[in-house]
Amino acid sequence: MEKPRVILRSCADYDRDLMDGIMKESVQDLGIRFQGKVFIKPNVVTANKKYIHNSFTHPQLVASMAALARKDGPESLVIGESGGYGIPSRMFLKEAGYFEMAREAGVTLVDLNEHGVIKTPLTRSKWHKEILLSKYIAEADVKIWMPKLKYHIFASITHALKLNIGILVHKERMLYHDHRIHEKIVDLLEPGYPDLVVGDAIDITYGFESAPYPVRLGLLIFANNPLAADVVAAHIMGYDPHDVVHLKIAEERGYGSLELEDIDISGDADLEELKARPKGKNSLFQVLNELETPIKFFSGNAWDTGMLCDGGCEGALKGCLGTIEKRSPGSLRNARPGAIVCGVYDGDVIAPDGPVLLIGTCSKVLGKLEAKKVYRAKGCPIGARDLMIKVPWVFKLPSPMLDPRDAVMFIWNSLAKGFYILKNRLLGKG
Repeated sequence: MEKPRVILRSCADYDRDLMDGIMKESVQDLGIRFQGKVFIKPNVVTANKKYIHNSFTHPQLVASMAALARKDGPESLVIGESGGYGIPSRMFLKEAGYFEMAREAGVTLVDLNEHGVIKTPLTRSKWHKEILLSKYIAEADVKIWMPKLKYHIFASITHALKLNIGILVHKERMLYHDHRIHEKIVDLLEPGYPDLVVGDAIDITYGFESAPYPVRLGLLIFANNPLAADVVAAHIMGYDPHDVVHLKIAEERGYGSLELEDIDISGDADLEELKARPKGKNSLFQVLNELETPIKFFSGNAWDTGMLCDGGCEGALKGCLGTIEKRSPGSLRNARPGAIVCGVYDGDVIAPDGPVLLIGTCSKVLGKLEAKKVYRAKGCPIGARDLMIKVPWVFKLPSPMLDPRDAVMFIWNSLAKGFYILKNRLLGKG
């Protein structure tokens, strides 16, 4: 068997002419053609023109890919995404500049939650035995995954495999999004296996991945195998792929090797030099007790599992705090002193002069609990959005949910989402 290929190309900035040239050379080198129905999946998990500018795949890179694909005369070309849970994806697509890009490029852009789905059985999965898969993905002849390379609060890195969380419509997005999250990610590789990966690593990011801080790396990653792309990406970000849980699971399920010698790596960017470049604070928001804040954190296991629920309530808490700090820098440093508990914590939690917030339906303290007052936020798993009122209220932090601009956008785009769902159903597209 031929080795999977990964091409590392230097790209100093988001200049369209520069990206077009690199895109053409690299895709031709991989021998990829765009025939039939072509689907492009970027990462647009969040975006906000005021304070979230780097969480998403740059729209001009996606436009460059679309322009190249159109030269092969495909039957159709669609760009689609299902963004962060609980908020209309079209809102994030607008804030990231995708609708404007799509109009200029003359391509179809869709929120996957507004269109028809096909119940798709899975045979290689552990938890997802079937999913509601977008017709655009299920019927695609060529799938192009365009992830944004980022550090991640519980997955270490997010790139090609982690991108597949966004093939789930919101109705199913939070299923198994708890201590089973790493296996869930690999479950989705079966329906979400791309023919081509084009990774945006011109700017990588650190901190909470949905409201991150950018670092210029100046790189594009091209690959014909998603696991190979992520193995190389893990090395670039300073991880041994064997220590990235979802990559290890993917290897165990037969999706490929985690060894660099089993990958054909080429291009004009040197892997060792990329590894050596500074990349910001890679553990920021990955380890809660390293944050500069008077809030203390206690992480317990998911009920009756003996496993840390890193993809559930703890992940949601990290996301909540990361968003608050990105929107209002310095907020966590000035928070009300107290403690937060996730899961079943086997120990003592002592905060006699402040509040203790128990996050998650199963959350409890098995040892001694002392607090001025105890609060609870129920959910299993709870979503970051659901914490955006409770956590700020208890610890005197500014809530992004109370921003007038964001509130208006949420209401308007929720109404628009409902309208387009109804319209697509009437037109036979839903």
